[in-house]
Amino acid sequence: MPNHDYALQSPHSVLLVTLDSCRYDSFAQAAVPAMKAVGPLHRAMAPGNFTYSSHMAMFMGFTPGDALSRQTGVNPKFGKIFRMSHGGIAGKGKEHFLLDGRNIVDGFSRRGYQTLGTGAVGWFNPQTDTAANLIGDFQNFFYPGNTWSLRQQLAWLRDMLPGNHETPVFTFLNIGETHVPYYFEGAPWSSDDNPCVPFSDDNDAREARRRQVQALEWVDGELSGLLNAFADSTVVVCADHGDCWGEDGLWEHGISHDKVLEVPLLFRLGAS
Repeated sequence: MPNHDYALQSPHSVLLVTLDSCRYDSFAQAAVPAMKAVGPLHRAMAPGNFTYSSHMAMFMGFTPGDALSRQTGVNPKFGKIFRMSHGGIAGKGKEHFLLDGRNIVDGFSRRGYQTLGTGAVGWFNPQTDTAANLIGDFQNFFYPGNTWSLRQQLAWLRDMLPGNHETPVFTFLNIGETHVPYYFEGAPWSSDDNPCVPFSDDNDAREARRRQVQALEWVDGELSGLLNAFADSTVVVCADHGDCWGEDGLWEHGISHDKVLEVPLLFRLGAS
């Protein structure tokens, strides 16, 4: 069962949650009351088609967006939630946070924020050189070792988050249970059984959808305590990309297809 023992965080704090590989239609279908309470659900397009590229873009302020919107946060081209002061031209709308630094993590650190991050998928593995650009600016970062360790990640965050309402924190959480093979702790199928494998002749789109929806619903129950801790703060919940499930004969991600780029976006803006 999820542990709800988190201290309430500062209104100036930020929580950025990425549901790795989560399709928009899966999220819309799932019973996820804690995440859907963050704000309206938007159908957005991701800034990249795989984990590394999309997170690098988000860490520069280019969160998923709807290009037809004229609302800050819904369309980062119009107005960004996080804008780097030297990161391109300003939009027509008002940005929420204006930051100086190499990226938003460094920018919040320069503002005096505590910066905490935890990522589940292999791109965040600190034992690899490729992870350095993603995680190097966090003051503290935790990689659990596999893609279905949300409870370990949440336990780490619970220990690391400030125990007061005054210290602002930028917290990043990448969740792997929604990534192939769509497995979560206690799932009634094996983590070795993957229904979505590129170039395979033995995939199952219906099973992939069923498992990702169930993974989302399990994740939502685990996340409720953390989301409550940021009830007065800025919260962004999105996916870095989705997966193809047989559309045009394609499977998984790393390809620029509509179903890979189409992702959920929800957010609530607190104090800046």
